[in-house]
Amino acid sequence: MPAQTPPVGVKIATDIEYRPGNPNPHRARVRWVDPETKRRVSRSEMLPSEDAANAWLDRMRKAASRGITPATATMTLAEYGNSVWDLAMRGLEAKTLDPYRAGWRLRVVPALGHLQVPTVVNGLVDRAVYGWIADECGRSTVKNSLAVLVRVMEQALRDGLVDVNPARVSGWQQEYKRAEDELDDPRSLALPNWDALDRLAVALVARSADEFEGWGDVVRFEACTASRIGEVSGVRVKDINRDAWTWDLCRQTTTGPGGLIDKGTKGKRRRTVPIIPEIRPMVARRLDAAGRDPMARLFTGPRGGRITTAVLRDATHWDEVVVRLGYEHLRRHDLRHTGLTWMADAGVPLHVLRKIAGHGSLTTTQRYLHPDRRSIDLAGAALSAHLSGAEIHSQMAPETALGPKVVPEEQPRRHLRVVR
Repeated sequence: MPAQTPPVGVKIATDIEYRPGNPNPHRARVRWVDPETKRRVSRSEMLPSEDAANAWLDRMRKAASRGITPATATMTLAEYGNSVWDLAMRGLEAKTLDPYRAGWRLRVVPALGHLQVPTVVNGLVDRAVYGWIADECGRSTVKNSLAVLVRVMEQALRDGLVDVNPARVSGWQQEYKRAEDELDDPRSLALPNWDALDRLAVALVARSADEFEGWGDVVRFEACTASRIGEVSGVRVKDINRDAWTWDLCRQTTTGPGGLIDKGTKGKRRRTVPIIPEIRPMVARRLDAAGRDPMARLFTGPRGGRITTAVLRDATHWDEVVVRLGYEHLRRHDLRHTGLTWMADAGVPLHVLRKIAGHGSLTTTQRYLHPDRRSIDLAGAALSAHLSGAEIHSQMAPETALGPKVVPEEQPRRHLRVVR
């Protein structure tokens, strides 16, 4: 690993060589003499055009004039962060370092670690942060991951690798709140029907390595129970009531210091979720395969590992599959929106839907309600009848009485009589 404080003004020699037949045929190369070892060292990069090669060489010259060796200037973010870790994290307490280290290893490096430090720009950081939010990382998790990136890039700014710190982004708190509130119109994110869900599950299995059927089971289970991917990963054999076909949802698998951990559900709300007939055979098959261990996980990856939204995305090439099926907007969390939308359309009462969803606010649950045009017309007719004193409530279609209701139906009045 090169020194963190290279000598100022190291002289470099540059050249560009054209190599036909290569997708990136222009090789840009810099060479210099290490003042400590007196050995000649070189770095090169294959680039698509001569202009790109010249731009790379200009960047190397600029770095060298600031006292940065080409070796340091061409480091990836992961390499650079590891080399300056102690310097960038100076002044932090040990209890703060643990979540920072986890954020660096589990989120920053997988998202941006392969990029050279000078190529990390604001737009890439924005996309990485929004990706963490979409993957259902907690607010403190996103904050810690962004904070450690800010410190590493601040050190890069001091070292002259970048001119501004691209990690100082704003607005992610509002984006997180939108995700936390499950958006203003979650119905628009739902799959239309069971056939669409089944096609998605089959396509994801076909695209995965060794066509692992477990990915399809996870997708169907999450949509049909309106749950989160972390909750699906956390379900154990003992949580399933095979007689009543219900799921005692009481835990989720999520990221934490040192890796994945199991903890209580979001909002610490325990809830009971029905298991519909369409997925009961699959659940029964998995219960039988798990054996008698009550703490065995019902859903795991092909090697027995725990599942996260990122694991599901990468293993099934999710982004590629949903675009091919015409669902470009679809995220893993939208399977939960799908289940809640279907339940609302099926007439599940609002207070029951709220308990199944585990929502803290009734307003959040109400976003899944979508009365059709006929219901709206009849509601207007009912109001007009009320104002005019006419009795036309009986015209309302019987099926409208089956939908979710905020106010309970009026009960028959009881008449008092005097007993002598």
